[in-house]
Amino acid sequence: MMDIEKLKKAVSDFLETTEYELYGIEYTQNKQDKILRIFIDNNKGITIDDCVNATHLLNPFLDELDPIDGEYMLEVSSPGAEKELRSKEAILNNIGKNVYLETYEQKLTGKLIAFNGKVLTISIKSKQINVDYMDVNYIRLTIV
Repeated sequence: MMDIEKLKKAVSDFLETTEYELYGIEYTQNKQDKILRIFIDNNKGITIDDCVNATHLLNPFLDELDPIDGEYMLEVSSPGAEKELRSKEAILNNIGKNVYLETYEQKLTGKLIAFNGKVLTISIKSKQINVDYMDVNYIRLTIV
């Protein structure tokens, strides 16, 4: 098995030539199966058709790269409707959407209405709450 960080870099670089970006990679193995899961994303959201298209793009690339010894199954998926927002850019791209946010002191669910790179503004029941980005332990989209 190729080093997972090298694999992430290679897949991320490859996807830059497409309309998709790498969200994450998982590799699992049990007695019968080896499964490589590649999670893709973009600003428009990922559909089933996107997963099929990305699979067709990634298969020849991965065949050539040969990151896993022997046969394995490739699964291409979206990170889901309640995906974690892992970067400042991801937070900026999701202004106007509902989020769940955790700090050491509180857990909040509301609409993300602003982010200036340092402070997030969340609207909860017509009240605005400012949260310092440095205090955020976890933030994800949420379905209300």
